Amino acid sequence: MTTIHLTTKIKAPKQIVFDNSRDIDVHLQSASKSNEKAITGITTGLINYNETVTWRGKHFGLYLTHKSRITAMNFYDYFVDEMESGKFKSFKHEHFFEEENEQTIMTDKLQYETPFGILGKLFDVLFLKKHLFQFLLERNKILKEVSEKDN
Repeated sequence: MTTIHLTTKIKAPKQIVFDNSRDIDVHLQSASKSNEKAITGITTGLINYNETVTWRGKHFGLYLTHKSRITAMNFYDYFVDEMESGKFKSFKHEHFFEEENEQTIMTDKLQYETPFGILGKLFDVLFLKKHLFQFLLERNKILKEVSEKDN
């Protein structure tokens, strides 16, 4: 299993950051490089506990779909999205929010497993982990811009 941790400081109240983090439209804005679209489930606005969204986007030259469900939510501190169907063996993304010194500290913990045994692990080491880290960095950059503008 691979784990990615990313911490982002945002000059906005955690309620704003929390809501923007689960806003499908903000995600679409941050994932424009992969031409990602929400195709079923919640396709616009805020996603809530036990709701699903299916994404379709272009990664590594292929159009892929990924269905996630919000499996835990504690307003405005924490939520989890987990893959229900897609190309990963498993995929769990935890989102943590803390307020400190008039800013929100947002922490992402992404854990996933690749299929295809040693070939999947090799692909992860060579390409996938870096790709997902960059994807999260871009997502959080847009999330920071939107949240600080909303503040």
